[in-house]
Amino acid sequence: MNKKNVLVVDDSAFMRKMISDIINTSSTLVVMDTARNGQDALAKVKTLKPDVITLDVEMPVMDGISTLRAVMKEVPTPVVMLSSLTKSGADKTMEAMSYGAVDFIAKPSGSISLNIKDIQAEIVKKVEHATQSNYNLVTKPVPKVNNLTYKPILSSRPIVAIGSSTGGPRALQQVITQLPSSFQAPIVIVQHMPRGFTKSLAERLDKLSEVSVKEVEDGDIIEKGKVYLAPGGKQFRVKEVNQQFVAEVNQEQPVNGHQPAVDVLFESISQLRNCHPLSVILTGMGSDGARGIIELKKKHPRTITISQSKETCVVYGMPQSAEKTSLVDYVEDLENISEVLVQKIPKKR
Repeated sequence: MNKKNVLVVDDSAFMRKMISDIINTSSTLVVMDTARNGQDALAKVKTLKPDVITLDVEMPVMDGISTLRAVMKEVPTPVVMLSSLTKSGADKTMEAMSYGAVDFIAKPSGSISLNIKDIQAEIVKKVEHATQSNYNLVTKPVPKVNNLTYKPILSSRPIVAIGSSTGGPRALQQVITQLPSSFQAPIVIVQHMPRGFTKSLAERLDKLSEVSVKEVEDGDIIEKGKVYLAPGGKQFRVKEVNQQFVAEVNQEQPVNGHQPAVDVLFESISQLRNCHPLSVILTGMGSDGARGIIELKKKHPRTITISQSKETCVVYGMPQSAEKTSLVDYVEDLENISEVLVQKIPKKR
């Protein structure tokens, strides 16, 4: 089997060696070369044409963001960012995701992580997945929304629940930033992401959107026209208290490897009595959310379920698993999903 070629980019010689050794343990990957900064990397990408790049966020001469933008413009290639767990690192990583990075890896202990081997399995898995991703979406022009016509739902208590994973930050930006400030439903989201990064994602979406976006906290009242993002490392549920939707956020055990998990959020909404759920499954690896869709449809047969089309997914795993339940009502290109939601939710009378 032909192995996929990887270019490792990091300003630390130690990190280049450690990351290369980790990647070379994969049966499907081989490190073809390394680069010490973005300028060096860009020259090597043009000549070597790697299948995937691991790219440090913080580098001298030409940083990771500038390098990513240049790569996507000149030689589009799947990129996995490596970031420190600082606030600055998280903010820059979310920016990188919006420019087309497939995924990111959080270094466990700063820019030079002596314990990088602790996340060996995660590094190998994410780089392997990147080689299978539909990364070139970022270079395609965004198509105009079709002339969609959907009947609005009749319930007075709609709630939108969204699940996403690999490629999700960019997909969420596409959906959430297109919603009007007058949107008449609350939106609750699980995006697979480690702690620290979800807050940066929420802040970025909030700055770019008409609706307000926050990282949800335990006890928050879930209000219409507002977006609540599950914090990394905690499970997020919605419960009903005194006829209000209220957030329940706890650190628990992962469910099928995920914390937060889409299934946990969706299943909690299935237990609400007076509501009309709209569930949305965006790009992501795996099958999280499929079981939750089954529970939603069982308890609330009028639940509307939307999945992102294969053609617009960075990774088609989660939407494909949702569609295999035969309970998905609409398969839509990413660019159309916000319009479907707007048409489905009745406007304020």
